[in-house]
Amino acid sequence: MDGNLTALQERLQHRFSDPQLLGRALTHRSFSADHNERLEFLGDSVLNLAVAALLYQRLSNLPEGELSRARANLVKQDTLHQVAVGLGLPGVIRLGEGEARSGGDKRPSILADALEAVIGAVHLDAGYGAAEQLVHRLFKDVEINPQMPAVAKDPKTELQEWLQGRKMKLPIYRVAGTLGAAHKQTFDVECEITELGTVERGIGASRRAGEQAAAAAMLLALKATDK
Repeated sequence: MDGNLTALQERLQHRFSDPQLLGRALTHRSFSADHNERLEFLGDSVLNLAVAALLYQRLSNLPEGELSRARANLVKQDTLHQVAVGLGLPGVIRLGEGEARSGGDKRPSILADALEAVIGAVHLDAGYGAAEQLVHRLFKDVEINPQMPAVAKDPKTELQEWLQGRKMKLPIYRVAGTLGAAHKQTFDVECEITELGTVERGIGASRRAGEQAAAAAMLLALKATDK
């Protein structure tokens, strides 16, 4: 594993001052209680900010709403999964025995979450600048063009645009609970609009899928009352 982690750091072009951060970023909850979910939470925010800055530079003529949609296309699970595979994360992620037997090292949700955790780990190890540079390197071969916003909006993006159009704050997502064995969990996620005092919930096979389901439920509730 040490040799694999050294090679991964070379691919990341970042040498960790605290190698334990990288080890934790690659540890699924099925393997150890010292797992990567907190780093994933941090990395998700760092990733969104870094991608927003990248799009601001590369798509200088797009308005806010279309930039938000373009960002959603870049940080969605499918895109992150492809980047994680290209980075070689399937060969270094640490999984519990049951998760490993069920093909967890190929599961898009696990790999996308691990990539976010690695970004979060770089941020803790060397600061936001290093993490932003990593994100820009990871996405340098991903096509970014003005046609990207033509892709259909996902529920989280649509909800964000609905709120922004009404000058309201972004929603808060939090995991209310998890169900099932570690290798086959479902995530119960809450979506809260604090200004409206409204909370809706959604269930998904990953935290990301749960957030999308909760956002979809919130959109239905908001549209039902916004007449």
